[in-house]
Amino acid sequence: MGASINKRQKTGVAGVFNVCMEQIVGQQNLCHTQLRALGDIATCRTVGMGGHINTCNHCGFKQQAYNSCHNRHCPKCQFLKQEQWVDKLKGRLIPGKYFHIVFSIPHLLNPLFYINQEVCYKLLFDAASGALRNAGRNPNFLGAETGAVAVLHTWGQTLSYHPHIHMLAPAGGLPEDGIEWISAPKKFFVPVKALSKMFRGILIRLLKKQLVENKLKLPGGFPGFSILKEKLYEKNWNVYAKKALGGVNSVLAYLGRYTHRVAISNSRLVNIENNEVTFRYKNYRKRGKQEITTISCVEFTRRFMMHVLPKGFYKIRYYGILATANIKTKRQQAIALIGKAIWLPVLEGLTIYEVYRALRGTDPARCPKCKQGMMVKTGITTPPG
Repeated sequence: MGASINKRQKTGVAGVFNVCMEQIVGQQNLCHTQLRALGDIATCRTVGMGGHINTCNHCGFKQQAYNSCHNRHCPKCQFLKQEQWVDKLKGRLIPGKYFHIVFSIPHLLNPLFYINQEVCYKLLFDAASGALRNAGRNPNFLGAETGAVAVLHTWGQTLSYHPHIHMLAPAGGLPEDGIEWISAPKKFFVPVKALSKMFRGILIRLLKKQLVENKLKLPGGFPGFSILKEKLYEKNWNVYAKKALGGVNSVLAYLGRYTHRVAISNSRLVNIENNEVTFRYKNYRKRGKQEITTISCVEFTRRFMMHVLPKGFYKIRYYGILATANIKTKRQQAIALIGKAIWLPVLEGLTIYEVYRALRGTDPARCPKCKQGMMVKTGITTPPG
């Protein structure tokens, strides 16, 4: 039998969750944050989340509106957050070109990272930012302090567990005396192999410290540190640097695709039928060719839950001359030396309706029937039970 869900949810993540909710809750060992995300996403913008009744003040037309869950892992709730964040970032970036760098860990570390997410994700940020800082300050490379906006992702295209950091770094930096802006060459200012070795060395050192201090849980059958270190140094770690992006506008558009992205969007789901879900993914072994795969709804949900971040964990961070502590000092100095205008936010201070109106060009409160009146809240719908 096909999934018993309404048409609007048919190919959405919420629809998949609703198909197998009882099985997932009964079979999977989910933590409180994962259970909260599961429930929020499954009921987002449905009667289960509660809502209100809007009535047109001109023609009397009534319309039921359901509440959003606002969970940061919900595919439905990220658009406005993403647009507001990108707009706010306009006033924070330094004008000019940027490099996109991706720091990934070897699969060997996946089990350790998954059961120690809060600690290990922080170490991943520290190692990636430390490698970039050391490479930038090295006189053989850039010889200056650069900065970065860093975003944590934990998934691959098929929802596999794949922790990695996306980092955007200005194509240049400030020397120690701060009297000039040193521009990076067109290619990335440090060889990727050298950056990879720095990243590997820092992360291994940080992991050793945490293990010595007994701050990490070890998965069953996980090797001791000496064996782990040997295996990690046998591998060439995957650090990837793309050529410099265009100006700040290009960077903002690029960041918008990465910052508030969740493990999978509703648009990638093709069908839910017979307790299975079919979705699209990019096969990077075939140069990003679009392919489809089908897995059980239970397996899909299990994979999705792996990417629910610990409560309160910040997945976007700023470093170097873009760090919060340097906004009015080094960042301002860099902008003055570069001599180009910065972008200013336009959505800051607006209400959620005003943001929607500015982005969509339409008024969400306008009556959809008569097109003249405004929809006004006249009643509240409480969740069942």
